[in-house]
This record gives sequence, C-alpha cells and structure tokens, in this order.
Amino acid sequence: MLNQGIGSWPARRARKTPDRVAVVHEGRTWTYRDLHERVLRLAHALRALGTGRGDRVAYLGPNHPAFLETLFAAGALGAVFVPLNTRLTAPELAHNLSDSGSTVLLHSPDRAEAARTAAEEAGVRHRIALAGPDDGGALGYEEILAGAETGDLDETVAPEDPCMIMYTSGTTGRPKGAVLSHANITWNSINVLVDIDLAGDEVTLVAAPLFHTAGLNMTCLPTLLKGGRVVLVGAFDAEHVLELIESQRVTYMFGVPTMYDAMAARPRWATTDLSSLRTLSCGGAPVPARTIATYLDRGLAFSQGYGMTEASPGVLYLDKEQTTAKAGSAGVPHFFTDTRVVLPDGRDAGPGERGEILVQGPNVMTGYWRRPADTGNAFTGNHWLRTGDVARTDTDGYVYIVDRVKDMFISGGENVYPAEVEDALLTHPAVAECAVIGIPDPVWGEVGRAVVVLTPGTRADEDDILGHLKDRLAKYKIPKSLVVTESLPRTASGKIIKSVVRDTYATDRADRSRP
Repeated sequence: MLNQGIGSWPARRARKTPDRVAVVHEGRTWTYRDLHERVLRLAHALRALGTGRGDRVAYLGPNHPAFLETLFAAGALGAVFVPLNTRLTAPELAHNLSDSGSTVLLHSPDRAEAARTAAEEAGVRHRIALAGPDDGGALGYEEILAGAETGDLDETVAPEDPCMIMYTSGTTGRPKGAVLSHANITWNSINVLVDIDLAGDEVTLVAAPLFHTAGLNMTCLPTLLKGGRVVLVGAFDAEHVLELIESQRVTYMFGVPTMYDAMAARPRWATTDLSSLRTLSCGGAPVPARTIATYLDRGLAFSQGYGMTEASPGVLYLDKEQTTAKAGSAGVPHFFTDTRVVLPDGRDAGPGERGEILVQGPNVMTGYWRRPADTGNAFTGNHWLRTGDVARTDTDGYVYIVDRVKDMFISGGENVYPAEVEDALLTHPAVAECAVIGIPDPVWGEVGRAVVVLTPGTRADEDDILGHLKDRLAKYKIPKSLVVTESLPRTASGKIIKSVVRDTYATDRADRSRP
C-alpha cells in the first residue's frame, strides 16, 4: 500500500481478520470489514466536499464509532484529524477550529448548538451532523455515507506526515495544538503492545474520552492494530462500566484513579464477575495506596503510567508485577522511548535528586501547530522534550513523578511539592479528593492551603485533617489552612485543574502562624 499511515489500518485489518468484531457500541457491533467499508464511504464523501491532503477535519462528540471512522477516513485522504474536547464552550471550540484551520466539522447531537455557533465563527465550510441534516445547513452523517462510493483509496501517506492535531487541555492560557504524526501514533501503539502485551483476543473497554490521547492512543488504537475488540462507552458511569466488564468479558481498560474509586464504591462491586480482566491501566495521577489495596483484595493489580499529549502520550510504564514493590513510581521508559531527569544546570540527576524529566523517542510530537516559538521552547538544544514535571529516580532506575514544576511552591526557603502533600492527605479516611496550592504569606513567602472533598457520610474539620499530617510530613510541608468544597474542577480526562483551584481558593486569609 502507498498509505503508510494509520488511515490504512482498517484496510489492512479487513484483509487479515475481516469477520472479527472491531467495535461494540450501545449493543451494536461492527466487524473489521464493516469498519473498512464505512471508512471508505466517509473518505469518499469528504473528498467530494473538497477535503484533501493536509486539510483539517474536526470531530466533536463523545466516544462513538463515528469518531474512529472520521479519524481513519481523514488518514486515508492524507488529511489531519482534529479531535475536540466536548467540555469546551462555543468560543473555546471556535478558537481551536480557527487555530487549526479546520474546514469540516462532524458533531454529535448533544453538541449541535455549540458546533453550529463555533463553526460559523471559525469559518468552517462544512458541518456534518450525526443526527442527520438540520436547518442550519448541516449534512447528515449516515446520509452522506449511504450516497458515497466504496472504491478503494490508496493515497500516498508517509509515516512522518501529520496525522492529528490534539489540543492540550489549556489549564494555563490558550491551548496549543500538538501535532502527532502517523509515526508518532504507530510507535506509541507499538510501545503499548510490547509493554502491556495486548493480545488479538483483547476486549478493551474505552470509557475515557477518545479526544484525549490516553483514551485514544493507549487503549483504543493499539487494540485495533492488534485486531482486538473495543467496547466504546459514551460517558463514564461506574455502574454501567461494571455491567459491561461482566457482560462483554472485558480484558483491558484504562482509567484515572477517580474512575476506579467510583467503581469500587458501587454496591455491586463485591458481586460483579471481574474474572475476565487481565490488565487495569491507570494514569493521570498516582494511584492512591488505598485504591491499590481495594483492587488487590479482588485479585486485581494496576499497571500505572505517565504520559503527556506531546508524547502521544506514553512516556513511563510500571508493570503490574511492580505495583507494590515500586509503589508511587510511574515506572521506567516505554520500550522505544528514553527519559532523563536533569538538574537546572543541565546535568543528569543522581538517584534521589529532583530534576525535570525530559523525553525523547519516535512517539514524541513533531511540534506545536503553527507555533514555532513554543515548539522551540518545548525542546532542549539536543532535541529532548521538556515535560515541566519534577521527578526523581531510585537506584533501579524507576522514576517517581514528584510534581509539576509550576505547581511547586517555596515556603521559608523550602521547596514544597503539592503531590506529596496530597498523597498524605488521602490517607485520612474522611478525605475523598484533595488539591494543595501555595498562597502568598508575608512571613514565609508562600504557605500551603488544602482544598478537600469529604468522603460521603463523614465529618472532619481543619484541625482533625491537618493534625493527621503531623507524623507524616515535615512541618513546613503541612498546609496552614484548609477549605472544604463539594467538588474539584477537572479536565475531561480526570485531572484536577490546579489553575482553577488557585483562582478560586488562593485568597489572602492564609494562617500566618507556623508551629
């Protein structure tokens, strides 16, 4: 085939395992033959609308087979796929559409109004609605597929060509579009296949959103490359996920700690048949010790990882056999990926020393879309990607993510890493979720403030929770004040948005005393 990109995957799978089930969604199934035919139809329909090599095709909606069909159809044409975060407002969507220069927008019915508004503002030429044609000028998705050709397409697509523009979550400033090539995504999938050892009979539950790299590139695409089955869930619901694990005999899934905690909190947790599960992968944040223990009680161990959009996203991986022995670690680099931990002067940090983690490998992005200055700042002079994360290694080479560089604060001359404090707070039985931020203090420069969500049915006050830390942390690390809230702001991938926490809770009423 001339197409060496991921747009050729459905055709390659259809000739190899045409009758094997590729996708399951809301009780319906699609074989690899079905997927290939629908991708061909959509690619022909997009080409009839003027879409060709290098054009950007955007998609807005929850997990759905059409998301994958659009990704592969764009790849079949040599076009560039732009997945959009469903939580964004119309102005935010318009920015991403305009910034990427998307000419086509496909969208689900639940985001129709925002899609129409954003498309008009950004000058998108064609809007395609999954729900069918509308009076705003949208074409119908199934209608254009029904009228399209099914002839073979084999455009020349090179591995280094851009495959998708995936926008960072934008927790600080305007989001930037990370350009991931076909090679980036392919090598990331190979890393997953090697390190997680996915099989051809894999049944992968995809409950994390596909518009983020973890949901798409760490679970869905590697499974399809291997010829397994993906079970798409439109939105995470703990009860429904437990039902699907049992009924679909799920073998592999990815989630963030809050998802796994929600599953374990359901009444049916103790009775659900989980015997089919082979791999539970977790990312986005370190898995709390209590979550690890809860799943170990059911005979399930986590494989953990660390990644970022700019690395497609896999950087580090901790095999489930090391979950207990290397508790708190994000693991070692993926097979074809390399990392360094460097001190501010550029020297490699020794075991136990804290420095910024750098990444290099064939899965690392080509750069930020139309942002040469930002791209230059993202890499060192010798082409290592700066992560902005503080890490340390142990004597075995296992990497421990300490915190974000920007989240660290200095109190009385001492560096305080919020992630360490948050992990200690989560050992209190009344603390369900928490975030620690630095706030101004006239004496110490900055002091910590804990923002916590209480476990349902529990009661605890500031003295009780902060007192719990006295034998666990050095005094300068213990927050000087605490705020209880009903929920913490999170991205769609489950990460706490620290910038919003700071904007909301970093007032000037910090306790100025220090024990």
